[in-house]
Order: sequence, then C-alpha cells, then structure tokens
Amino acid sequence: MDILAVGEPLLEFNARVDGARPVEGDDAFTVGYGGDTSNFAVAAARSGARTGYVTRIGDDDFGAAFLRLWEREGVGTDHVVLEAGGRTGVYFVHRTESESSFVYYRAHSPASRLAPGDIPADAIARARLLHVSGITQAISTSACDAGFHAMELARRAGTLVSYDPNLRPALWPAERARAVIMRGVELCDIALPNLTEGRALTGAHEPRDVLDAFVRRGPSTVVLKMGAEGALVAHDGTVTRVDPHPVRQVDPTGAGDTFDGAFAARLLDGAPVPEAARYAAVAAALTTTGPGAVTPIPHRGTVDAVLAGGHRPVRPSRPIRR
Repeated sequence: MDILAVGEPLLEFNARVDGARPVEGDDAFTVGYGGDTSNFAVAAARSGARTGYVTRIGDDDFGAAFLRLWEREGVGTDHVVLEAGGRTGVYFVHRTESESSFVYYRAHSPASRLAPGDIPADAIARARLLHVSGITQAISTSACDAGFHAMELARRAGTLVSYDPNLRPALWPAERARAVIMRGVELCDIALPNLTEGRALTGAHEPRDVLDAFVRRGPSTVVLKMGAEGALVAHDGTVTRVDPHPVRQVDPTGAGDTFDGAFAARLLDGAPVPEAARYAAVAAALTTTGPGAVTPIPHRGTVDAVLAGGHRPVRPSRPIRR
C-alpha cells in the first residue's frame, strides 16, 4: 500500500440546473461522490498510487454505492467498517455563475463515530504515506482523536504524513478549529493549506507570509494552494512558485482534494517536490472543468499529456524566510 487516507465519505447530489434561483422541487440532481479524503484517495489512485481508505459507512444503499466506487477505482476497503443500520452522510450542491452552495446531512453519520480503535496500526506502518484532514477532525471528538492517533502511529512507524487543514468554520468553533488544525500541521510532514484558510488560521495576509507561518510549524514540505493564482511550495529551504493551468471552470468542488491526491501520488513515484506540485496543479485545474467532485478527476495519462504540451514550468526557487 502506498497511501492510506482517513476520513468521511459523503454521497453527492449535484443540481443539474444552474442559476440564481434557489433549489426547486422539480430540480434534477446528478448523483455523485464526495468527502475530501475519499476524493483524495480516488485522485491518488487515478494518478497511479495504490491507495486504501479508513472510514465507517452505513449498510444502506449509499454505503453500498461507495463500496462499488472504491472497488472500481482500486481504493482498498479492508479498513472500512460497515455499520449495521447506519446512514451514510449526503450533501446537496447548487451552483450559480459565481459560487457553489452546499447543504449537508451528516449528523450522526457512521463516519462521525470514527474512533482511535478504528485506526489500523499495522496498515499505517506498512503504508508509505498517511493522509488526514481538518474535516475529519471537525466532525466529532472521537474522529478528531482518531486523526491524531493515526498521525502519531505514522510518525512512530516512519510513515510520511500529509495534512490538509480543509477549514470549515460551520463545523466547529474558530478557536478549537485553529488549535486542532495547527497541531495537525505540527504533526505532519506535508501541509497542504489553501490561501483562504491559511489567512484565517495564521492571521497573516500576504501569501508568502502565510506560507512562512506554516513552515515555522515544522512540516518539511508546505504547499499553499492559491486557485487561479497557482501555488507556492516550500521545501528544502526554498520556495517555488507554480503557475496555474488555465481552464474554463465549471465546478470547483473537490479541486483541492484532487491536488492533494495527485501531489502525493507523484511524490511517492519519485518526482521532485516542485514537479509533483506542477502535476497536481494541472490535475486540480482539469477537475474543475466538469460537475461533481469525482467524475472529472483526471487519470495520469491525461495530466501527462497536458504537461507534455509545453505548458510553463515551475519558476526558479528562492530561499525560505524563517
């Protein structure tokens, strides 16, 4: 196993009709798949990594749909707990020209009962990389403890840890979110914040200052995702700017998760950190060209073809300010 992810899957209902009006009773929805760490696992698998997932799902139709998804995508389910009578979480997406709005039905989902006892120590020790997110730690106290437990096990086993803050203010109080997430950053090797949450978590504003604030927490690699502005990558004492890949955006859902999974897969395949970030930036951009979190995630051949088309390389590195 190359990569093991821990978290919460959510079935997605994506409104087919865009517009400024609210969702109506006659709207049609496309059924898809979401949940940040599940998206991550699929993206990493499509980029060539051997992935597995740790979660709890219900024995309902939605849980069965996820099991079929992970089987199709080659995501291992040996550590997925099927909870009798559990109701797998769902969310609804409605888009306008300027934004996407989300409504979640996840309270008391099986994933919210994820606990340290669900974390497979042996599997983490065998994996090359463990991935955890702030959302996983926000959905319940026991899931928060499970995330920390997984990271501590990985550190003791010498397994790399990647961590995406994925700050969702609606899920928990600001001070608790900041304390938990920044501790997660301290425990990881690879931090993957975006600029908006980075500003909220650090109090800094300029991208370079936000990046430096995360670097000072100790990760050996920090990737600051900036959407249409590309990314800043701190590694080995230098900062590299990765230019964005221009696309016509349809739906940004899951783009950050795709970046994370694609980056991890290429890094474990031996790509230098800046090149892995460039690959991930292209993969994330391509994800936004179709609706839904999972369906548009590109496979490695598609991303490699785009990169082979002569798009701009990463910019030269500069020293990190500490």
